Amino acid sequence: MDSSTNSLDEGSADGSADYQDRSSGMEVRLQAQEDEITLLKSSLADALRRIRIHDQLLPLLKQQLIAVNPGAARVLNQVCCSDGCSSRRFSGVDGIPHSAATPSQQSNSIVNSANGHTGSPAAVKLPRPTSMDQSTQTEPTLSPQEPEQNTLSLHGKSRNVEEGFPLDQTAADQSRAKLIRIPGLEEEEDDDEDQEDEGGGEQEKELNFTMEETVQPDMVQVLQREDSQDGSCSSEEPSSSTASLTNSNQNLSSRSGPLTTIQEGEKTLVRRNSEKLLNAERQRKRLDKKAASSANLLTRSPSLENRAKELISSAGSPGSRRGTHSQGQSIKMFIRGRPITMYVPSNIQNYEDLKMELPSEKLELDWVYGYRGRDGRANLYFLPTGEAVYFIACVIVLYHIKNSTQRHYRKHTDCVRSLALHPDKVRVASGQMAGVDKDGKPLQSCVHIWDSKTLVTLQQIGLGTFQRGVGSLAFSSADSGGFLSVIDDSNEHMLSVWDCAKETKLAEIKSTNEAVFAVEFNPSDSNNIITCGKSHVYFWTLSGGQFTKKQGIFGKYKKPKFIQCFTFGLTGDVLTGDSEGNILTWGKSAADVKTLGKGAKETYQIMRQTRAHEGSVFTLCTLQDGALLSGGGKDRKIIRWSADLAPERECEIPEKFGTVRTIAAMDEEELLVGTTRNAILRGTISDGFLAIVEGHVDEMWGLAAHPSQSFFLTCGHDRQVCLWNAEDHKLSWNVSLEEYGLCADFCPNGSIVSIGLNTGRWVVLDLLTQEVISESVDGNEQLSVMRYSPDGNFLAVGSHDNFIYIYNVTEKGRRYTRFGKCNGHSSFITHLDWSKDGRYIMSNSGDYEILYWDITGGCKLLRNRSESKDREWASFTCVLGFHVMGVWLEGSDGTDINALCRSHSERIVAVADDFCKVHLFQFPCPKLKAPSHKYDGHGSHVTNVCFTHNDSHLLSMGGKDTCIFQWRVVREDKGTALGSSWDSKDKLTSTLSASTSSLEPPSS
Repeated sequence: MDSSTNSLDEGSADGSADYQDRSSGMEVRLQAQEDEITLLKSSLADALRRIRIHDQLLPLLKQQLIAVNPGAARVLNQVCCSDGCSSRRFSGVDGIPHSAATPSQQSNSIVNSANGHTGSPAAVKLPRPTSMDQSTQTEPTLSPQEPEQNTLSLHGKSRNVEEGFPLDQTAADQSRAKLIRIPGLEEEEDDDEDQEDEGGGEQEKELNFTMEETVQPDMVQVLQREDSQDGSCSSEEPSSSTASLTNSNQNLSSRSGPLTTIQEGEKTLVRRNSEKLLNAERQRKRLDKKAASSANLLTRSPSLENRAKELISSAGSPGSRRGTHSQGQSIKMFIRGRPITMYVPSNIQNYEDLKMELPSEKLELDWVYGYRGRDGRANLYFLPTGEAVYFIACVIVLYHIKNSTQRHYRKHTDCVRSLALHPDKVRVASGQMAGVDKDGKPLQSCVHIWDSKTLVTLQQIGLGTFQRGVGSLAFSSADSGGFLSVIDDSNEHMLSVWDCAKETKLAEIKSTNEAVFAVEFNPSDSNNIITCGKSHVYFWTLSGGQFTKKQGIFGKYKKPKFIQCFTFGLTGDVLTGDSEGNILTWGKSAADVKTLGKGAKETYQIMRQTRAHEGSVFTLCTLQDGALLSGGGKDRKIIRWSADLAPERECEIPEKFGTVRTIAAMDEEELLVGTTRNAILRGTISDGFLAIVEGHVDEMWGLAAHPSQSFFLTCGHDRQVCLWNAEDHKLSWNVSLEEYGLCADFCPNGSIVSIGLNTGRWVVLDLLTQEVISESVDGNEQLSVMRYSPDGNFLAVGSHDNFIYIYNVTEKGRRYTRFGKCNGHSSFITHLDWSKDGRYIMSNSGDYEILYWDITGGCKLLRNRSESKDREWASFTCVLGFHVMGVWLEGSDGTDINALCRSHSERIVAVADDFCKVHLFQFPCPKLKAPSHKYDGHGSHVTNVCFTHNDSHLLSMGGKDTCIFQWRVVREDKGTALGSSWDSKDKLTSTLSASTSSLEPPSS
């Protein structure tokens, strides 16, 4: 929704809009290409896996058939001859024509390809697989006219090779074959068929591919058992059969025997929808063509070949389309067309009977960390109630300074960009951006006028009228706030005036194509409005529903690039601050007839120029006694001026807070100052300023909660590492790093925290001293996850180089030695979790893989993933897994969920999505479309979520909106907060600023 914007001082709004449009277009095209690539990869991986399974099973099925009925070899011979496999056939190995083979030779040979031309004269003719759709499903029928030809079936009711049927039944049961469509073997277009007919007399190319792994005979036995149980023998051929098993001939030669007839009829295929049968020769040629193409892909892509081998060797056959396996049930979900198999735990007897319900817990927004000062103006006010009003993301915060409490106005649907305080000091107007929801539907911008005491919305102004958003707002003063002026963010920066009571628009006009920074009514005349921005000051007069504009004349003075701000003096003069560091006093003067000619009207000209700051003057604030306050850019100074612009006092704010963005007076002495580094300071010019609100200034990703105390840590692209006190809602300390942090985790003893950086480097900090006590480098790509084992003996580091690095942890988290590396993912690591016994890891990757690792056994990949279905996990942050299947929405593209976190009580799971929402599900939630509580407020993608150590609060972190939400977890049935009273061990014995914190592990 909202994105990090450059300072409005650096360019025009027109240029910014063009850049955003081009950037959005490129992102859409890039996303479409990524979707296509991912779909092709998943289809190819599935096709390759099926190729290997069928190529391995075909010869061994024949071996089992001959073993059960030795006379089957003669039938195979006859089928081969009827299919055109004679002595004139060329060998697929050497390309030399062979003479007619003797019966013994024929019985000792077997064809390993569905086309019967890979080095042997005997072939089994298999029908083409067809769709499972009822309208196009094929079924076998017996044809008594050709009793010598037979079709052998390789597939039963299930595609799962672990389900079997008894060995005492032959593979040629006279029953209906159930065929399943295999991706990549769909029927060709009519044009391709015509081309194949024309080239029917040409010799077909033959390929030979040697398997590196051998399928054991028991796999074929399992498949036979399956067909027997179904009472049928399905006819299905490999999707692109090109591989041959070099040892198959030797295995079969020992089992060959006299040839006898197995079946008298031939099975042919007919379509239920009366479609024309494909010509057998044309069909065979099409399969040959596909086989050659698939073989080339296998040869050129060793990684895909190895992946296919892994899938074949993995127990449980992940390619099964049914949800049952010999070892238990499995469920399959699809992301971007890629199937992901989830194994059902043993304690779930009937998956279909599971009911997903809303969790009894709910969330209430407790605290908002951060302030949007980096690109805002006039966005901080002080109310008579003692509250400071400011905004960040989609939330307007009312922070009671003395009581240290917050209230929140949350009626906006997108990021708030502007704020105005009514003359009665009670009503507030706030304008939001225009955006889109998760379905791409536009969210229209508007202005809300609401009561700051009751937080009730009084009026909604201009819904759908303002393009892109509301940039500036102002209430009129002369008529007690009856009118509202608005500048939108369109290219023309439309200026409009609204009747607040009637919610109607009185007038509208295009102001300028340049950036506009501020708008205000003249405090003595509501018909006069002033706007300023890039290289202009405009004086507007509203009369009879029409605007007239007069531009300020700079005359002999240098025209600045930006007029940053303005205010009104007690005498009615207009004072502006510009990018040259000057305060300009404007006044109305008679027309210069000599210069402007006869009929010239009065103009607004500069009456006085006052040098104020080094760099831009960002804000001007008039006090009740007529004094003026100015805030500077480069010099970071706040200067108090007398009514005649004589400097009286000044002070400089600390560099770490950035430059002054806006000033709000609490009284004649005490001030609130908003800065460009998203901090709000409180103090006086005489005594200095302290921060009461702080936050990050760039996108955040790293979030970790302390294992035993009420602290949490954040890190992001601003290279800041911040430790927050969730009880006092204060920043305890922050440290600057050379690179930006993306992930973090606390050592279980609570005194150490590890932070992963974007360069492959990771550092270990001491919470007490904030010193780096250890650092290492793993690869040269960014790190995405850091996770300590429950006992603290290991640290797992997930990287974008597809590896998980494992470290031994000793000396209470102060020493790290490399233990091993988990190698097996084909994409970058996104999430990982440790088992409760600290021996195993579950990990997710960018291509939606779920892998399991035996760490203590040498960081080995567990091939049989079903063995981990009952394993208990110390944490659950992996977004893919059986227990969290329900968090995914239908049609998700795999990046819609950025993070999730299970509560320590294992009752609920919180989800951070890409649509600015935080979800709360029950745990586990293994069924799709599980219900959830949804919470908004973030103005950007939610990058991370985390529960505090006692599950009393949930922390959520926005990306580019740079805010952190602290949610109170409340039981719906009891209406009380979980862990509402913080443990006494969480309290500090002294301030962390003095580096004497009590951050120690709890006593056992």
